[in-house]
Amino acid sequence: MAAAARWLLLVAAAALLLLPERASAAAPRKPVDVPFQKNYVPTWASDHIHYADGGKEVQLYLDRSTGTGFQTRGSYLFGHFSMHMKLVGGDSAGTVTAFYLSSQNSEHDEIDFEFLGNRTGQPYILQTNVFTGGKGDREQRIYLWFDPTKEYHSYSVLWNLYMIAFFVDDVPIRVFKNSSGDLGIRYPFNQPMKLYSSLWNADDWATRGGREKTDWANAPFVASYRGFHVDGCEASAEARFCATQGARWWDQPEFRDLDGAQYRKLREVRQRYTIYNYCTDKDRYAAVPPECAKDRDV
Repeated sequence: MAAAARWLLLVAAAALLLLPERASAAAPRKPVDVPFQKNYVPTWASDHIHYADGGKEVQLYLDRSTGTGFQTRGSYLFGHFSMHMKLVGGDSAGTVTAFYLSSQNSEHDEIDFEFLGNRTGQPYILQTNVFTGGKGDREQRIYLWFDPTKEYHSYSVLWNLYMIAFFVDDVPIRVFKNSSGDLGIRYPFNQPMKLYSSLWNADDWATRGGREKTDWANAPFVASYRGFHVDGCEASAEARFCATQGARWWDQPEFRDLDGAQYRKLREVRQRYTIYNYCTDKDRYAAVPPECAKDRDV
């Protein structure tokens, strides 16, 4: 109990600190590629998961009968998580390929990458979202600046006590900051999360709000994976603090915010590729959400 109490005091104090100077920030470390079996196991429909190159490459299959998915063996509080993915090619309308972290209870925390398929020749949409205490509705959507079906690209999350940063390759596309201390916005810090990935049919909403349906004549749909990088603080499902807090590279001061060059890249993503941001949706929110008004979700 004493350790847990100290940890909760640390969280409260850290949330009240001013953000550090951006000049002290740094890019995440390069992910370490490992075989699938080191960190992951199938979640459902394991017969729709195909392995190649000794488990260094995995393919998920979606057909009329089912999709499939996998999850990490362990649960984590904070860390750096990355996956190399090549998305469903051709006519992928109605399909969703997801890579996300999620806790295990009803008021769950969640950090999402969702790739929404489209008709042949139309661009994929990448949707990100952050759930805290069971509340989501923080969607942002972008077009990617490349065709994600042709080659592998890296999608990663850096999650610590100060921020959740989403990256595509080395480009930051979103930063959700801890504003629990001054704004009272819940932040995921005390619920361990597993990582999941899945390929499934969501033609009731995924493409043009469900108006474009999955064309099963193109099945099976295939998404491919490599990398399987996990560098986090492993914790039991009941753990409420991370015993290694402050001892890992992603806990250090230079990873509490982006630097100037990273923010310039993020601004370019906002200006050139963002097609939806809940922060600017006046029809949905009469008042700007407080985390948006204070630049805590950018």
